[in-house]
Amino acid sequence: MVKGKVIEGIPASPGIAIGVALKYEKLKPKILKKELKEEEVSGEIEKFLMAIERSKSELRKILTLAVEKLGSKGAEIFEAQILMLDDKTIIDKIIERIKGEKLNAEFIIQDEIEKYIKFMQGSGDDYLKERAHDLEDLKNRVIRNIQQQKWLSRFDTSRIVVAENLTPADTILFSRNQVLGYATDLGGMTSHTAILARALKIPAVVGLKEATKSIKTGDLVILDGYKGILIINPEQDVVEEYQNKIKRIAEFERKLEDFKFVPAVTIDGRKVTILANIEFPEEVNEALESGAEGVGLFRTEYIISNGTIPEEDEQFEEYFKVAEKVYPYKVVIRTFDVGGDKIFRDYHREDNPFLGWRGIRIGLDKPEILLSQLRAILRASVKKNVWVMFPMVSSIDEVREVKKYIDLAKAQLKEKNIPFDENIKVGVMIETPSSALMAKEIAREVDFFSIGTNDLIQYTLAVDRGNETVAKIFQEFHPAVLRLIQFVVESAQRAKIPVSVCGEMAADPYATVLLVGFGLDELSVTPKMIPEIKRIIKTIKFKDAKRISKRALVFKTQDEVKNFLMKELKGIIPEIEI
Repeated sequence: MVKGKVIEGIPASPGIAIGVALKYEKLKPKILKKELKEEEVSGEIEKFLMAIERSKSELRKILTLAVEKLGSKGAEIFEAQILMLDDKTIIDKIIERIKGEKLNAEFIIQDEIEKYIKFMQGSGDDYLKERAHDLEDLKNRVIRNIQQQKWLSRFDTSRIVVAENLTPADTILFSRNQVLGYATDLGGMTSHTAILARALKIPAVVGLKEATKSIKTGDLVILDGYKGILIINPEQDVVEEYQNKIKRIAEFERKLEDFKFVPAVTIDGRKVTILANIEFPEEVNEALESGAEGVGLFRTEYIISNGTIPEEDEQFEEYFKVAEKVYPYKVVIRTFDVGGDKIFRDYHREDNPFLGWRGIRIGLDKPEILLSQLRAILRASVKKNVWVMFPMVSSIDEVREVKKYIDLAKAQLKEKNIPFDENIKVGVMIETPSSALMAKEIAREVDFFSIGTNDLIQYTLAVDRGNETVAKIFQEFHPAVLRLIQFVVESAQRAKIPVSVCGEMAADPYATVLLVGFGLDELSVTPKMIPEIKRIIKTIKFKDAKRISKRALVFKTQDEVKNFLMKELKGIIPEIEI
């Protein structure tokens, strides 16, 4: 029994922090409506333009810090914010209104930008709702600079920052002060706080709802980024329990170093290939240094900068750079999975984007985009270590149609005498219930399967994992999900094609045993999880994993499955729960 007030949220970045809370309340600028005299208008416009320049200067400094901590690709959010401040349409509109209405700049900015914010918040699109926070941050930054107010993001000693919400700038700037952890009332797994905290390797719990109402600066708190809880003013025995847990985790992580570069083979000889999921080319080195035997998922959406898809040559250079680094291991390049929570310039707003125009649907509707990317991928395959994979497939018709485009892309390259791998492996992501249930038929059309458990769970259970209201019913051990995975694996085995899992489930130590037992050939995980997954596989017998996975399929609820796994695996792998 945990003593102290416990608030449950969403585990956004793993780790445990024990320390003093800093309740961060960012004051919103006070805005009054003030009428201007004719002779004051030009000075007001000048004040507005100077505030824009000061805001850009601040963001450039933050961008420099972000690049230092996250790399250039991880810092793109700040480049995007700087570009937003260069948006001539909005700037001209504000200047026009200051001139026409003869009102102060702060009032006009507030009124004009709020229109965009309200539209985005009411869009029903989680991605646009999240981006509304960016616009709110920019609006407040410009107004603060007009009013020449200072903003403090420094504090003397390490703290656990507790806030209603944190902007990207907040998250980065606080990290300068060796922040211990982040806890926010708002946010989900896809919020900026969550994404940046994971990149910075700082523990974080989001979606706590009313943590700021229960906490004050100076309170002792424990932030558990594994379980997604915040404990306020815990008793000494709870503090000691968590201090011991931190020591055990540190010792455990030291031991994992021994498993990085050994093959993942069960005690009775079953080999499972462990690959890495990467989002940016810069992550390849980390993947290989963690012991990855290749890249099982190379997401290509990062290359879409400010909504614009680059030309074929630029794409080729990016893909080839990764293929060359990974060689002789393979890299599985996924074609653009835009839509849903990722957008590009031609994307139109939809009431339900996750059930709309996304993934392979966009590629088939926009063949010029698909063909350009396919030619770039094919050109990058000259060393014969590149596989290509298509996302969000929901029917066999889509598979057959996209294969025609591969043939066309090959023909176009042959015509220009450009070399590529004639026998490049072609696969699909199984991440919709329809593709899972049609797996037998689809398996005859492709060279491999990769099960994308994140979306498969979302679509099977009709739950958005990024929505903090329903995130707790996003259940990777739900019997329906497990039965679909087993069916897909069996279908692949009958067709004699390899099958992998590349969702976050593959990095869950409990799920590892189930997936091995189902017969997965490969697991593709975040690089930092590779040593632990290898350790677990080397600790079990394949026959035990098969027995456990078979038994897990008979249960009716996730809780029953998890309780069974905890009991079974404690006997086989005593260290699995730290």
